[in-house]
Amino acid sequence: MAKALENLSLSDLLTVDNTYLSRIRLRRELIATHPTAVTAVRPAAEGAVLELYAWIMGVYLPKRFPRMYRIATPETRSPDENIGPVLRNFVTQEDIPLSGITAIEALRLLGAHVDTDLLLLLPSRSHPSGAPTYHLEAFITCFPSGFSTRKKLGQSLAGIHAPVPGYAAKLEKSMDRFFANLPVGKVVKRANWSITTNDLLFSESGNHLYNDVDATLASNDDRKANITHANESALHASSRKIGADIARQREGVNVADCRLRCERQTLHRLPESKAVLFAFKTYQYTLQEVKDANAGKELADAVEGLGTGNVPNMEYYKRGVVWGEKVKAFLRE
Repeated sequence: MAKALENLSLSDLLTVDNTYLSRIRLRRELIATHPTAVTAVRPAAEGAVLELYAWIMGVYLPKRFPRMYRIATPETRSPDENIGPVLRNFVTQEDIPLSGITAIEALRLLGAHVDTDLLLLLPSRSHPSGAPTYHLEAFITCFPSGFSTRKKLGQSLAGIHAPVPGYAAKLEKSMDRFFANLPVGKVVKRANWSITTNDLLFSESGNHLYNDVDATLASNDDRKANITHANESALHASSRKIGADIARQREGVNVADCRLRCERQTLHRLPESKAVLFAFKTYQYTLQEVKDANAGKELADAVEGLGTGNVPNMEYYKRGVVWGEKVKAFLRE
């Protein structure tokens, strides 16, 4: 586990590919059917949301992708309307307002025209040391990978990543420092990957396993020293039950349904609100596509490394104990 951050040019913050239109249609469907799950804004972040919207819609998109987006004056209007310039999306053939909208409307419009999930974090309560902590205050997240973004709203970085094995010990302090010190104008990126047993892009559960039982039984620290014989028996019984459930899940794994799911993640700071924008674009590949790209062995080795890296519990967390053997066997055929 490591931050593994790379510097990125601002012009490469957002990317567009040949899946744009189908993804946009799916995003709009999700915004319509799961509005409170994919979009939210707390009062403290309304200004930051509108700042982000004005920049992306009014500056970034028309300059970075001028053949797709262009500032224009509406061709039709009512005599009673005072409509200013709009952003024309030439792929969807729609005009997007550049002003006069609320923060929640801004997030939904971003989600309906940009194939990237956007989360805004703002500094709030501080550590005893005086360093600011960053909390999730607004988001448009159509493609969560096994978590509810709504339930993360208002949480700190540490709270958001609490279920991730090794985060508190290996990354929490350095990530808090990085967020606090990230200067305006600097953009960084990282990549994240996992294997899922379905092709669902909108997934609020099912991609992770959460269990402290086996970790407690295997530990050599004070937690295990404080376990009574009765408690240990109960823990072993719980562990056996979990093991049986994992065995049933293994039986249900169909390699043809599995996907390599990757996220292109970026971070940068907005100049006025000083909010940090965490953005990620999700890619999916069938395992056959991975093999066809001559990357099967490499991915199989990476899967094996989940349980042998500096955070062995990552294999459990990412459900590698469920799909791992079948996936590795297929990739190495």
